[in-house]
Amino acid sequence: MTIRVLICDDQEIVCEGLQKILEADPEIRVCAVAYNGQEALDILANQPVDLVLMDLKMPVMNGILATRRIRQKYPETKVLVLTTYDDDEWLFDAIRSGAAGYLLKDTPRADLVAAVKGTIEGNAYTDPAVTGKLLNAVARGTPAKAHQFPPHLLGERELEILRLIVRGHSNAEIAARLFLSEGTVRNYTSAIFAKLGVADRTQAVVAALRFGIFDLSDLD
Repeated sequence: MTIRVLICDDQEIVCEGLQKILEADPEIRVCAVAYNGQEALDILANQPVDLVLMDLKMPVMNGILATRRIRQKYPETKVLVLTTYDDDEWLFDAIRSGAAGYLLKDTPRADLVAAVKGTIEGNAYTDPAVTGKLLNAVARGTPAKAHQFPPHLLGERELEILRLIVRGHSNAEIAARLFLSEGTVRNYTSAIFAKLGVADRTQAVVAALRFGIFDLSDLD
């Protein structure tokens, strides 16, 4: 399967470089380039895209608003943020808007390609430079009270799978560990996301920690 990617960045030279990097892999095709969030939305209205590689600070419409609108209108399209900004405000707004991952522009080429492929497979990627900020912010937050998230809402198997998701395991790895088919794991994952009210793995990790379903000591 060829992964159709839309690059959204206001710097032409960055777009050209990213296109060369991504299209060096035979499984990835850059089908379009946009220079702001509104252009990305206009393109998506006319052609299917599997993943948007999204910058954040752009004219006309920034990447935060564009990500939110893409996830609302085209929920099957993944958004992977690639930016120079590691500020807390940008990071948290991007995740809240539905970004499936958050990478910085100094990410090595091989890691960028792996992140694009992995995001399509349902995995979540965050740059090591920002992962600590995300987890620390969640850990400092006040967990939701028990009545806001009934502990019985997730079954034993769902909790087991959620724990592995939080630890960063892919569907294939979870299937192998639990002796399940990948299809079964995908079904469980979809059910977990629905119960948590989230759209992807990154949001599920945040929700699991913020709701107090797990804490950081559970993940050692």
